[in-house]
Amino acid sequence: MAVKRDYYEVLGIDRNADENTIKKAYRKMAKKYHPDINPGDKNAEARFKEITEAYEILSDEKKRKLYDQFGHAAFDGTGGAQSDGFGNGFGGGTYRYGDGQNGYHQFHFEGGDMGDIFDDLFGGAFKNSGFQGGFQGQGFNGSGFNNRSFKRRGEDVRADVTVSFDSAAFGKRQTIHLKDQNGKVQSLEINVPAGIESGQTIRLRGKGAPGTGGGESGDLLLKVSVEDKPGFKREGQDVYTTISVPFITAVLGGDVTVNTIYGNVRCSIRPGTQSGSKIRLRGKGIVSMKDSSIHGDQYTTIEVQVPRNLSPEAKQKLREFEEACQKSGHETHRGGGGGLIPAPGAQKKF
Repeated sequence: MAVKRDYYEVLGIDRNADENTIKKAYRKMAKKYHPDINPGDKNAEARFKEITEAYEILSDEKKRKLYDQFGHAAFDGTGGAQSDGFGNGFGGGTYRYGDGQNGYHQFHFEGGDMGDIFDDLFGGAFKNSGFQGGFQGQGFNGSGFNNRSFKRRGEDVRADVTVSFDSAAFGKRQTIHLKDQNGKVQSLEINVPAGIESGQTIRLRGKGAPGTGGGESGDLLLKVSVEDKPGFKREGQDVYTTISVPFITAVLGGDVTVNTIYGNVRCSIRPGTQSGSKIRLRGKGIVSMKDSSIHGDQYTTIEVQVPRNLSPEAKQKLREFEEACQKSGHETHRGGGGGLIPAPGAQKKF
């Protein structure tokens, strides 16, 4: 017969440890060595049995006093504690768990808060695990329960997914293909929400790792990466673009076509518009994921096209233009970019 270890040593606590310290030590070790966490591990099974036995003695004030006085002899029938009603064994219900092949292993205990302990450890799984009769009196009822019936939620699974610029801007239902842990390719339908940004996550409930004992599956968490769109740059809900404007249009003013994610828009350019000026198109940005009535704006930077390969006649006309400006006291060019050109009222979609 194997010699039992000191119960204080089993739980790794001092002999003067208080009730909270004992409970905390047991919770930590029970969670580590529980058979449901270590299926098929006989060493873990034995350790779990040992620490539970130690906790049942040290968490009970009367039993702890007897143990401190007589040691293990107080409970194995060889000491003088039988007259106190403890006798051989712990005198409580029976806790048993099976391995599916070799029947059940069992030991006895009593303790008023064992249900709370296991509920804390396994998140309420004890109450819904198929345990019959619940907790009655002290300890479990005589029928025990099968540990294999614990319901445990499956783990969440993480993966990356790439979506197009337009899919992120407008939302889209699309099919993705992912490899599972066995290398098998799975096809999944996902809804890409309008307005989603790179770095955000799409959660597919119940598509993660399967649970055990009938527990629900975990979730699949897809980290989104949004592709670039040529000619467009996104910052939050706002969109940024650039447009080239003919030199004459910039000087004399006129209409230009601005490309947006919603289609082309006709905008009026003021006379004397400088390169670097920006047109603000209200509401032509990305929709808010929180409120579909809110959109960002589009900011379009103007680049003035400088004429090249001018004919002698055109050069002469420009010289005349420059002389006329000098006589009137106006400059023919100014350094630096212009300001923001608000475009509301000047937008014409076509």
